Amino acid sequence: MTSGPGDPQIVPISPVFGAEIHGVDLASGIDDETFRLVHQAWLEHGVVAFRDQSPLTADAQVEFALRIGPLHTHPAAPAEHANAAVFVIRTHRDSSISNGNGWHSDVSCDEEPPSATMLQIQLLPHCGGGDTLFADMEAAYATLPATTRERLCGLSAIHASAHVYPGRYADRSDGEEALATPSAVHPVVRTHPETGRRSLFVNPSFTVAIDGMDSAEGGELLTELHEHCTRPEFQIRHRWQPYDVLLWDNRRVQHFAIWDYWPNERSGHRVTVQGTRPFFDPEGPEPDESPLRLSIGRLA
Repeated sequence: MTSGPGDPQIVPISPVFGAEIHGVDLASGIDDETFRLVHQAWLEHGVVAFRDQSPLTADAQVEFALRIGPLHTHPAAPAEHANAAVFVIRTHRDSSISNGNGWHSDVSCDEEPPSATMLQIQLLPHCGGGDTLFADMEAAYATLPATTRERLCGLSAIHASAHVYPGRYADRSDGEEALATPSAVHPVVRTHPETGRRSLFVNPSFTVAIDGMDSAEGGELLTELHEHCTRPEFQIRHRWQPYDVLLWDNRRVQHFAIWDYWPNERSGHRVTVQGTRPFFDPEGPEPDESPLRLSIGRLA
C-alpha cells in the first residue's frame, strides 16, 4: 500500500508478511482515515507492529479493538481485569506456565475463534528476551504441492482445549463452575472472509485430529503439516521495545511467545476481537505460484 505526506508509514518486515507502522499515536486516538489505512495494512500484512508508543490504558485498547469488531472473551481464563475482555498477560518467577509459549492461533478451539489480537507488553524482562514469533499460514499453504493442496481442501480438523486449559487455568478458577473446554471442527484450509485468500488452519496446540480419519493416518498428516507450517521461511520475529503494540490476524497467522527470560517478569494487556466461523470456499482462487524457495534444512 502507498501513503502520502502525514500518513502512517508502513514498513514491511519481510517479503512474505508483517509490517511496522510509524507515525501513529494510539494513546491519543486516531481518526477514521488513519484507522482505514491501519486496517488495510493489517489485512495486507497479517501482523502490524506499532512502534514508539506510550502506555495504553485498557479502555483505550478496548476502544481501538471495538473499531475492528465486537470483543471476544476467553472461554477459560479467569477475568483479572474489570473488563472481562481484557486478558492480563503476566509471566514471572513463580509462574508455572507462560502465555502463548507454543505455536497456536488464539482460541482456535472456539466455534467462532478470534479474528484479531491486540497486545501491548508494558513490562519487558530486564534481561531482554520475550520475543514473539509469527508464522504465515498463507505462505505455508501456497508452497505446498498442488496435489497436496487439493487433498487438504476437502478435509476438516478437530480443535480441542481439554488437554490445554485445565492445566493452565484450573488453579485460577473460583471453583464454583466447571472450567470451559470448548472444541470445534474447522476446515484444514480456510478462506479469509475479508481478503478471500486461503491459508492452512491447523496448529500443534489445539488441533488434535483430522475429522473422519483414523488416528494414525491423521496424526501423521498433522505432524507433517505442523513441521511445514513452522518453517523459518514463513516466520518473522518481533523483538519488543517498550510499549510496542502488536495487532495480528488469527485467521492467517500462528504465533509463539518465547519464555527465555526466567526469573524476570514480562506483562501486558491483550484484547481479542470476535471472529466468524471458519469456512472454505471451493470456488475461491488458488494462490499464485510462491516466489519462496524452501530449504532442505542443510547445506548441499
